[in-house]
Amino acid sequence: MGRSQSLPRGGGDPRFGPDADDTGCPILHVDMDAFYASVEVRHRPELRGRPVVVGGVGPRGVVSSASYEARRYGVRSAMPTSRARALCPQAVYLPPDFSRYTAASRAVMQIFRDVTPLVEPLSLDEAFLDVAGARRLFGRPAEIARTIRARVVADQGLTCSVGVGPSKFVAKLGSTRAKPDGMLVVPAGQVLDFLHPLPVSALWGVGERSEQSLRRLGLATIGDLAEAPYGMLRRAVGDAAAAHLRNLAAGQDPRRVTPEQVEKSIGAETTFETDVTDRQEIRRVLLALADKVGARLRRAGQVGRTVSVKVRMADFRTVNRSRTLDVSTDTAREVFDTVWALFTALDPDEPIRLVGVRVEGLAGAGRTPRQLALGAPERGWREAEAAMDAAVARFGRSVIGPASLLGRAEPRRNENPPRP
Repeated sequence: MGRSQSLPRGGGDPRFGPDADDTGCPILHVDMDAFYASVEVRHRPELRGRPVVVGGVGPRGVVSSASYEARRYGVRSAMPTSRARALCPQAVYLPPDFSRYTAASRAVMQIFRDVTPLVEPLSLDEAFLDVAGARRLFGRPAEIARTIRARVVADQGLTCSVGVGPSKFVAKLGSTRAKPDGMLVVPAGQVLDFLHPLPVSALWGVGERSEQSLRRLGLATIGDLAEAPYGMLRRAVGDAAAAHLRNLAAGQDPRRVTPEQVEKSIGAETTFETDVTDRQEIRRVLLALADKVGARLRRAGQVGRTVSVKVRMADFRTVNRSRTLDVSTDTAREVFDTVWALFTALDPDEPIRLVGVRVEGLAGAGRTPRQLALGAPERGWREAEAAMDAAVARFGRSVIGPASLLGRAEPRRNENPPRP
């Protein structure tokens, strides 16, 4: 969808509900309910029933997830945390713990894959499933959806909402309309009856600006758009968007569920709570980001050749610099060395708001030959970092910091930074 929707729940119309006809509806969209917040409440049961907000807790923080108790006060994802605190000062505000959410996501995705191999994750907390081939073992699509919902509750203590439909687009709208902790089937023969009363903002690709353009033409609902002259629609949003929206408004979405999403890059970034000029602080953060990216690469079994640094200034001007290595890498040390060289070559002389590290040009680690540098030991930094991965997995991140992982202390304040 163009952005997060707040659609009316479908329980009032018996044509669209958990017991509707699921013939010709092999696609499920499963969306976890307030995922980050729900995982935090599971970890800290004393928070159950209280408004919980997960996100950046500093002055520039942004809400990542809000429990439904917090949403009653108007708190929403992507909202500045300062605004959330004004709306709901009594909420519990927590920084995100992505290791905890990733573990919960893996467990949930495994429940999906126990039903069908055709699982397409969209993020940690949602996925499409094609269950056409699972009917003989597990029953009809709606029955499979009920089984999944029950297993997620029983195994993980979390809830999810499921849309069942003939296509990805319709199934995703179904899960949105079923939230929270609900299920909705959109029968194949009644897709247009389901779609046409919905606002145009429910269409994938319609953001605030395009919604305003469409509403100025009197197109408030999907049904209005479906009946509008194509020329008027094309003038409002352009040729490609007009064809895309017209197809969706007609219930046409031929995309298949693709079980393997090839990750093109792996990165991480940090927004400073206040603008930073201190080179030592910037170096420390880039070190931590390189550590995080290296660990993610190894966990994904990927290596990459192109390393880039992102620097956003206080005035929001953003600069990216990259370097392609001779040999692909998954080590934090090599990523950091490259990023720091790029940063020092850039040598910004103004306050910095954000820095980021990214590795691109990914390939499977097992399929990429490794070239040993002349004079380098046969076992070196990658093995050391893999050992650190095992220690972190067993004892937690607090047992070791990124500086020790890279085997180097930060330079003293009077020490010249390394040159590229």
